[in-house]
Amino acid sequence: MKNCLECGDTFVGREDKKFCCDGCRNTFNNKINKDSNNLMRNVNNRLRRNHRILTELNTNCKTKISKNKLIEKGFNFDFYTNQQQTKTGKVYNFVYNQGYIPLDHNRYILVKKDIHY
Repeated sequence: MKNCLECGDTFVGREDKKFCCDGCRNTFNNKINKDSNNLMRNVNNRLRRNHRILTELNTNCKTKISKNKLIEKGFNFDFYTNQQQTKTGKVYNFVYNQGYIPLDHNRYILVKKDIHY
C-alpha cells in the first residue's frame, strides 16, 4: 500500500506509481508548474495579440502605419518572436511571420514573411 502524493489516500499499484488516479496526478503537476505556466500563458497571449494586430493592419504584405495606430490597437513593442537583420544593417522585429521596423516621424513599415514548412 502506498499513499497518493496529492490527496494522501492509500492505493495499490505498480511499484513506481505515485498517485491514486489521473486527477490527482494532474492536480499535483499543475500545482508544480503553475508559475511557469502562467508566465508562458501571459507571454503567448501577448504574442498572439501582437500577431493578430499586425495581421489586421498589414493587408497588403507591406504597409506603412503610425506608431499611435499600433498602440491604439493594443500592440506591445516588448513582445516579438525574433529579429532579422538586412544586408544594410536594418533590424526587423517579427511576431512569427509578421514584421515591423521603425521609420522616421513615428511611423512603421509592416511586412509579411512567407514561411513554408
